[in-house]
Amino acid sequence: MAAMEQSRHEPVLGRFLSKNLSGVAIPVNADIPGDIIIHFVDEVDEHASPIGGKGIGELGATGVAAAVANAVFDATGKRIRELPITPEKLL
Repeated sequence: MAAMEQSRHEPVLGRFLSKNLSGVAIPVNADIPGDIIIHFVDEVDEHASPIGGKGIGELGATGVAAAVANAVFDATGKRIRELPITPEKLL
């Protein structure tokens, strides 16, 4: 989100310029670090899903964009308050 996601819109009418997702940059396997550690909790919750498991992937990602923006500020001294953070915004 901090480096890739953006929805451009036409300023007068407010319509989205892109009519489909063909221009959206999506992280791929090469963008993901290889040293991810996965933990399993030995507990079954039959109300969470048919297999009794639940995940926290989205919940753990909520502060990542803010942390990246803060790291950019620490490195450059320029506070970017609008995502995505692009080189053009730093110049």
